[in-house]
Amino acid sequence: MISGYGMSNGFDLYVQDKKGGSIDDLLRYTNNFLDALNKRPEVSRAYTTFDTKYPQYMVEVDAALCKRNGISPADVLSTLSGYVGGSYSSNLNRFTKLYRVMVQAAPEYRLDTEALNNIFVRNSSGEMSPVSQYLTLARVYGSESLSRFNLFSAISVSGTPADGYSSGQALKAIEEVADATLPEGYGYEFGGMSREEASTGNTTTLVFVICIVFIYLILCALYESLTIPFAVILSVPFGLMGSFLFAKFWGLENNIYMQTGLIMLIGLLSKTAILLTEYASDRRRQGMTITAAAMSAAKARLRPILTASMTMVFGMLPLMFAHGVGANGNISVGVSTVGGMLFGTIGLLFVVPTLFIVFQTIQEHFGKTGR
Repeated sequence: MISGYGMSNGFDLYVQDKKGGSIDDLLRYTNNFLDALNKRPEVSRAYTTFDTKYPQYMVEVDAALCKRNGISPADVLSTLSGYVGGSYSSNLNRFTKLYRVMVQAAPEYRLDTEALNNIFVRNSSGEMSPVSQYLTLARVYGSESLSRFNLFSAISVSGTPADGYSSGQALKAIEEVADATLPEGYGYEFGGMSREEASTGNTTTLVFVICIVFIYLILCALYESLTIPFAVILSVPFGLMGSFLFAKFWGLENNIYMQTGLIMLIGLLSKTAILLTEYASDRRRQGMTITAAAMSAAKARLRPILTASMTMVFGMLPLMFAHGVGANGNISVGVSTVGGMLFGTIGLLFVVPTLFIVFQTIQEHFGKTGR
């Protein structure tokens, strides 16, 4: 649960009427949208609690009669609202707590339309007259409440992604269904966590690209080479593959907790790759062949790499098998980190030396060609 966004998972959105049509039309288009959305495999269930079949009374005020009796129609509606719906009066401090004081008729005095005969309004001469003589009631059906989103009439829609699909795939399905089913003048806006996810999802790729560029430049400064940093960068996906394989085996989705574990995993795997390549680069500068330098680095760094990796794996096992409150988040972090460290460590011991041989050879070849 994230404070301020609710206690349930899934997605929230509002279907909006942007052309000022009727509520019945908005509900009809919303139902068509929900029918099409529930047919998509990415969505387990999409629904709305909005309906226009609630029994109600339509209240009409006889303004002419009110004026003749010296009463404002606004006073009649205000009195009716206060007695039936209640109105806020003030606050009361008692027993170290703050209470709201509401003015409202007792329940037994507002059960039916006959109760209007016992509700009085004061005219300009100070006399009291029942509000029932100024009102005309008609039984109708309508919505229980009307809501607006971005100043447009809107109907709230909720739903959950299907098993095996992420919330991002569900949001993409919503966009496609909305484009196909909602006519001109009607649209939608995400709400709650879905709104935050939709607004930040487009920037994720850009952020990762910028981070990779900065990491590459830093590694170039470290190795004083334009090719060796690729041996570090291209080795990281092998560890990420282990994270996603473990997540698929555990039935987890790529949520924010798993992404947090991936960020930590990328740093650990990069550290391992940097240890190998830096040691191999030193041995190469001492006169060893490229292949011998790579093999020497793998042998020399085998024990510290395995020790650090196994320590991380065993430290994450309690999160991986967590129970109770917050278990889903702990399991996502633990599974992504353990899977990535196991696959990544084994893969890096074989992949990084190979990549070092390839890119070191390329660097020296082009270096000689340039001279």
